[in-house]
Amino acid sequence: MRIRMLVQMSGTRDGAPWPAEGEEADLPTAAAAHLVSAGVAEQVDEPPSLSLSKRRQGGRRGSVSDS
Repeated sequence: MRIRMLVQMSGTRDGAPWPAEGEEADLPTAAAAHLVSAGVAEQVDEPPSLSLSKRRQGGRRGSVSDS
């Protein structure tokens, strides 16, 4: 389930820092539902947006440079 963090949490989850407030993450449904019900995250229905670097790479795909 995709969620967006509404608060900054300290500590780690599975050895990695929690996403920052406002960041999105994909979590197992049970864990995500727990965070949503606790009010520290909200469910995100839309697919994740591409990062700027991925959008840039996508725009260059298949292009040929003359230099």
